[in-house]
Amino acid sequence: MPITLRPAQDGDVETILELVNQYAAENLMLPRTEASVRASLADWLVAAENGAVIGCGSLVPLTETLVEIRSLAIAQGQQGKGVGGQIVLTLVEMARQRGYPQVCALTLRENFFTRLGFELVDRWSISPKVWQACIYCPKFHRCDEVAVLMNLAPQPATAEQEAQKPPAWNSLLRYGEWRPLLLAYQRKPNRED
Repeated sequence: MPITLRPAQDGDVETILELVNQYAAENLMLPRTEASVRASLADWLVAAENGAVIGCGSLVPLTETLVEIRSLAIAQGQQGKGVGGQIVLTLVEMARQRGYPQVCALTLRENFFTRLGFELVDRWSISPKVWQACIYCPKFHRCDEVAVLMNLAPQPATAEQEAQKPPAWNSLLRYGEWRPLLLAYQRKPNRED
């Protein structure tokens, strides 16, 4: 039977806690409480196979423009089947539908996220995350996670990106920008004959 993704329901809370807290016991993610999961249940997504929950993940709003993917956990024996990627991409789509221009995550598995289109960023570039949650983490001063970010809104090109474009595409050479200058500096010869 295929794996289905769906919003989490009240009956999923215990399984979510088992999945997440199993990895927390291995020091791979932070633990969650029943109260915290229930309070944010609308932001949780689960993957189910034959009716059994085999994976989960959640969105946590950090600011009006930044949301975090948190508590991504896949059941032992279900890893390597693409379930985590499906959950992440569905959470990204949820973030897009909710109007967030950026999605971030802190992870020990940077390659997993970069394959899905995230970019590695400095942890301090997602400072709302750091100051809202990380400062309470027991690993704060020796954190081994890396920050990843996905921009959902189009971003203006940087000067470095512009410089790497072929000259015909360089924004400095746009016809509409240089043509008026050419006309302004055209001189007609003065004839004093």
